[in-house]
Amino acid sequence: MTNPDGEREGSTALRVLWLTPDKPADISVGRRRIAEHLRKDGIDVTLRGTTPQTLLASLRERDSYDVVVGTTRSGAMAGVVLKLLGTPFVVDHIDPIRQFADTHSSELAFAVRAAENVAFTLADHTLYVYEEERDRVRRYARAATATDLGVAYDRFADPDPASVERARDRLATVGIDADDRVAIYVGGLEPIYHIDELLAAIERLDGWTLVVLGAGSLVEHVERAARECENVVFLGTVDHDAVPGYLHAADVGISLVDDPHTLKVLEYAAAGLGVVQARGRAEERFGEHVTFCDPTPTAIARAVRRAGDGGASDEDGADDEKGATEAFRTFVRRFDYERVAATYGKVLEGVARGEGR
Repeated sequence: MTNPDGEREGSTALRVLWLTPDKPADISVGRRRIAEHLRKDGIDVTLRGTTPQTLLASLRERDSYDVVVGTTRSGAMAGVVLKLLGTPFVVDHIDPIRQFADTHSSELAFAVRAAENVAFTLADHTLYVYEEERDRVRRYARAATATDLGVAYDRFADPDPASVERARDRLATVGIDADDRVAIYVGGLEPIYHIDELLAAIERLDGWTLVVLGAGSLVEHVERAARECENVVFLGTVDHDAVPGYLHAADVGISLVDDPHTLKVLEYAAAGLGVVQARGRAEERFGEHVTFCDPTPTAIARAVRRAGDGGASDEDGADDEKGATEAFRTFVRRFDYERVAATYGKVLEGVARGEGR
């Protein structure tokens, strides 16, 4: 804990409560990876998915923590309550309000935006990922730092050979051989990710098999497609530590959300896959490293073929050799969790010392 001068007493480790959205660990891993690195640096981090029950538990234990971190959206809202009771507070703002507004009513999006603005205002520091959120965050926050989503680079670039072998063995049980052409999708099974269009695209891809790992509201739809289409394989959710093995058994990774900050793209790149990404906000960030396409079945199918062959980023352009896999991996390595966690650690230490309060 801290003394009245804002200094931690004795050699007690900084104790942090991190309130995250209440999602399965294998779907949302980023906060867990950052916490692992913070613990290696001597910071005691407790991660909790945010529910009414965990909020009540956190309120009872609030004197046990030096800082509370709240991840948007539910974690940040809960963190406000602890801040009002005196606990130093950091907002971990990782999702732009645009994404929420795209899938909810305008009235609810307005209310959530207002609540986020209150969280920024009350927080001792706000960390944010999206450049599009910069002006809003800095308008309300007393202190703000830009950060990035991270990737466990080495885990994906050089996975345990046993993990790769286990993935290949499991794929073999569903008829996928080591020399088959495999496109893979890892993540949420929701309409925003254009799952229907992806499944329709695979029907146009002779010689390719689509492997899907994930969960969500469209899981029954994907299961039905896997039963009816011989080149669709659905494996459900797998432990995130097993994902690198599956990526190394694939040729192309697919992300069809209009978002420049998706963990799956960083993981695909670290694993050395060709990457297919929906056109839009990611184009400026990833440029020639990624094969972009409109999220329509025909365009997705064309992009998968091109990415698998090392083609151009312009789906209407010539079949130039992209030759950018290693360059992309070098770019992605900048976002290793160790580097991202260092930013978080610096902010947490500063807030615990009372800087900016």
